[in-house]
Amino acid sequence: MSESKLAGQFFDAAIGLLQRVRDEESANVAAAGAAIADTVAAGGRLFAFGAGHSSLAAQDVVYRAGGFAVMNLLTVPGVVGVDVMPATLGSALERVDGLAGAVLDSSPARAGDLLVIISLSGRNALPVEMAMNARALGLKVIGVTSVAYATETTSRHLTGTYLKDHCDIVLDSKIAVGDAELTADGIEAPFAPASTVVTSALMQAMMAAAAGELAERGIEPPLLRSGNVDGGTEWNGRVMTEYGDRIFYRH
Repeated sequence: MSESKLAGQFFDAAIGLLQRVRDEESANVAAAGAAIADTVAAGGRLFAFGAGHSSLAAQDVVYRAGGFAVMNLLTVPGVVGVDVMPATLGSALERVDGLAGAVLDSSPARAGDLLVIISLSGRNALPVEMAMNARALGLKVIGVTSVAYATETTSRHLTGTYLKDHCDIVLDSKIAVGDAELTADGIEAPFAPASTVVTSALMQAMMAAAAGELAERGIEPPLLRSGNVDGGTEWNGRVMTEYGDRIFYRH
């Protein structure tokens, strides 16, 4: 099988998944957008969390051109990326009981805020406890996960529950268990994961819905512009000053 054929198959698989989530998750995306708009309109703050590669989709909506200035990354030391040495430590920390509570207690998150939790499997202790503790603190919780894992894997949380069980709104990425879209003769393991593509698209669709919802209410969405276009830096400076009390990645 040629390399170009495999590349094309991956694009086809990713496009198929994007079409599925567009069609099947539209109501949940709209609900998530409305919840974000409610939070912004009420003066609340926005946070996104993901562990391991799920953190990529969380980082994609924080401090970026075309994104909400008030979206903050909720970080858990050691699990945000593969820059930790050894990288396998991040996977181990996802299974540690009590870590999520400690992180939330020391974070600026408070009642009335909103937290988006991204976890492909939703089975590890960290995202489950993060959702449980966030709701206990009075935060609205949106989960972005693959619901299939809840029926095809075993939870690693002591309650036997998954991220999806502790969210106000769930966006299902439809990613198959194992997160690999392709197989081929001569290649022993399945390969070509699509979760980052699909999850990032869900995140951006949700934020787009929130921007539209705010505009319909007559509220200017707190958007950042690219610093590489004329006037972008000045625009961003104004937005960051206006919303400075809701932005935590600057200090």
